[in-house]
Amino acid sequence: MEPQKKHSIFIRDINDRDLANGKNGGRIHTRFPPEPNGYLHIGHAKAICISFGIARDYRGLCNLRFDDTNPEKEENEYVNSIREDVRWLGFDWGDREYYASDYFDSLYQHAETLIQKGKAYVCDLTADEQREYRGTLTRPGKNSPYRDRPVEENLDLFRRMRAGEFPDGARVLRAKIDMASPNMNMRDPTMYRIKRVSHHRTGDRWCIYPMYDFTHCISDSIEGITHSLCTLEFENNRPLYDWFLVELGIHRPQQIEFARLNLTHTVLSKRVLLRLVQQKIVSGWDDPRMPTISGFRRRGYTPSSIRNFCDQIGVAKFNSTIDMGVLENSIREELNKTAPRMMAVLKPLKVVITNYPEGKTEELEAVNNPEDPSAGSRKVPFGRELYIEQEDFRETPPPKYFRLAPGKEVRLRYAYFIKCEKVIKDPATGDVKEVHCTYDPETRGGNNPPDGRKVKGTIHWVSAKHAVSPEVRLYEPLFNVKDPNDFPEGKDIFVNMNPQSLEVLKHAKLEPALGQMAPGERVQFERMGYFFVDPKDSRPGQPVFNRIVTLRDTWGKIEQKRPA
Repeated sequence: MEPQKKHSIFIRDINDRDLANGKNGGRIHTRFPPEPNGYLHIGHAKAICISFGIARDYRGLCNLRFDDTNPEKEENEYVNSIREDVRWLGFDWGDREYYASDYFDSLYQHAETLIQKGKAYVCDLTADEQREYRGTLTRPGKNSPYRDRPVEENLDLFRRMRAGEFPDGARVLRAKIDMASPNMNMRDPTMYRIKRVSHHRTGDRWCIYPMYDFTHCISDSIEGITHSLCTLEFENNRPLYDWFLVELGIHRPQQIEFARLNLTHTVLSKRVLLRLVQQKIVSGWDDPRMPTISGFRRRGYTPSSIRNFCDQIGVAKFNSTIDMGVLENSIREELNKTAPRMMAVLKPLKVVITNYPEGKTEELEAVNNPEDPSAGSRKVPFGRELYIEQEDFRETPPPKYFRLAPGKEVRLRYAYFIKCEKVIKDPATGDVKEVHCTYDPETRGGNNPPDGRKVKGTIHWVSAKHAVSPEVRLYEPLFNVKDPNDFPEGKDIFVNMNPQSLEVLKHAKLEPALGQMAPGERVQFERMGYFFVDPKDSRPGQPVFNRIVTLRDTWGKIEQKRPA
């Protein structure tokens, strides 16, 4: 991967200045520190590209560290998925895979050090009482009645907490900072809580667990991180990050915040994503509608398209929302150059060419990708009976409709001119069942006839005799409004769910060669979009096609579908 430096200027300016001043011995060492409590989403992809990309471009190092301090929500499944996602994006952490749980002993000793310095105390307030004592943004907090316990008593209680003498929630260890601070994070935050939950790595060895803010900065320090890159939501946590390290007198990395990624029509809250999975609204974390990295991977996005997207949107110091169309364009641009093009009729209508010889089949030449001459061409079978898209025929066409209609002539892609002569309807429903046409044999290959007449419409088709009918899945966003978090009072975010986010087609008609595509292959269905052979549900000779993206932006149409 080529270094792409133009869109993270303020971070690079800091790095350049530090290197010029000889700070950190000329080292650049970053880390990507996910919590293993869910699958990574597209916002994490941005953070991965920044942390690993900065280290790569400065020939530094980047660690993968799991901040596993909340055993109630953490699972090895999530650890494995995170590893897979980071590698799939094209990054490698070498032998630098770490866990916050690696440092539980050190963290405990650091906590005792702060107690001995008079900078931490054991507090008996209940959770509700702590919230009340903490104050508000406009009202300062007040000191806990346990704040001035003697050092010896705090050490004794903390050690008894570790020994399991007290029930869950009975006591916590808090930092002694400033209950009147305008920064709520500095109002004597909790450092440890009692929680009898088995940990995915340490088992039942511990019944007290450190809080994230206490753990994170010390883990960075232990690993020798030089630049702790994180999203803007942690900007108010930076004074606390620095306070712990200064009070402990240990190495202090520089925390640098950047804007998190927000996308239209998308929710990146792990809480909401977990609800979608648990309530079986989606098939799992890797459902192609999910904004998880595994979901985008299964949908058919490429690692390079995600990386290019992250580079294109840049790294800013203020939050904004990126249109989903920008992400879609990143995969369109790539697949336009690389994906072969074939014909597929998703919602078929039968066409009979009445003047074409019965029983005859011919093979016509079709270009695989006009953007890539080296892709060559292929043969596609053509016969008397074909399928075209239902939307490519109108019995009563609207103005400026250039596709097939009674008495009108169109070009069949790579084939012939055909003219609609007759419409056959279902007598019970009145629906069009077949369209009978004639063809002009002088227009083979879709070329203009000798008499020079031209047509304005070109449509795709598939030979009925040779067509295959694998399952095709069409995806739209899970949420049908730009900001899913904008919902009426008394409702929740699920009111903005799109009930038509998945359409499964069982009767699509595809070129025969498409029936042999292997899992993981990508293709453009001409005029219909880019598709990916699902690696999970496909079988040999039975591909399942996921639509990656349409050929052009459709978000405006989706917005119009929003219920009143």
